[in-house]
Amino acid sequence: MCGIVGLYLKKPELEGQLGKLFEPMLQAMTDRGPDSAGFAIYGDEVADGWVKLTLQAADVSYDWKNLMGELEGHLGCSLDWFQNASAAVLKVNCDEDRVRAALADLAPEVRIMSAGQSIEILKGMGLPREISERFGLSKMKGSHIIGHTRMATESAVTMEGSHPFSTGADLCLVHNGSLSNHSRLRQELKRQGITFETENDTEVAAGYLTWRLQQGDSLEEALDKSLEDLDGFFTFAIGTRNGFAVIRDPIACKPAILAETDDYVAMASEYQALASLPGIDKAKVWEPEPATMYIWERA
Repeated sequence: MCGIVGLYLKKPELEGQLGKLFEPMLQAMTDRGPDSAGFAIYGDEVADGWVKLTLQAADVSYDWKNLMGELEGHLGCSLDWFQNASAAVLKVNCDEDRVRAALADLAPEVRIMSAGQSIEILKGMGLPREISERFGLSKMKGSHIIGHTRMATESAVTMEGSHPFSTGADLCLVHNGSLSNHSRLRQELKRQGITFETENDTEVAAGYLTWRLQQGDSLEEALDKSLEDLDGFFTFAIGTRNGFAVIRDPIACKPAILAETDDYVAMASEYQALASLPGIDKAKVWEPEPATMYIWERA
């Protein structure tokens, strides 16, 4: 079943309200996904040459301070970090591959949720309200955000199996539906150098987009090819450093609704998730067409 929500702010002066606007949207999807939830938020960008990674541990008592001290000594690079419940956001003036290798050596128990210059992914098991409160969603700032509430179907209920999934720099994907060819496609993508950490079919969809972008496709071209190569029923919301996109499969049996005003673009699996947004009564509201791409990005 699952629920998807997304919010893209058109005006920088509204970015301080992003979390406050988005929190009721995510919680409105509780009935569609009560077992786990998560979100990817974009903002607080690091400079060129730096990389930002979201790390997550199994519990809030993890000794992040000790790890960061060891990491700084190991890399010999400037870094900054802060803890958010069971997660830590790390900003480091270093090559991403070096940071990943160091973390694998120093803390193999820590999971890397995302990497890039803007993205932070926070997720876990529990009701959407619990996830929102755990990570302080209502106080967060940024330009855009996508979220997901999960009702597990094809894999176990775990933090790793919750959405969003990220398989490339500043790229993430959330998904309502199921893919019938994900096992075969996972093997093909592995041969192309894409790595996976779960058996979730959504991670395969994210990996597919990463691979297409690595081949030089634009986001629009990658999504267009996904309609040919991904079999199943799906509504996807995709986050990038510059914006977000929505696409449904050619049959479009999984629900989605979009709303746009001069201030924002919002999407959800059901209208009730949009009802709390300011000016929604005057918004352009429509159901996205089958096999049609909707993309909003900053210039």
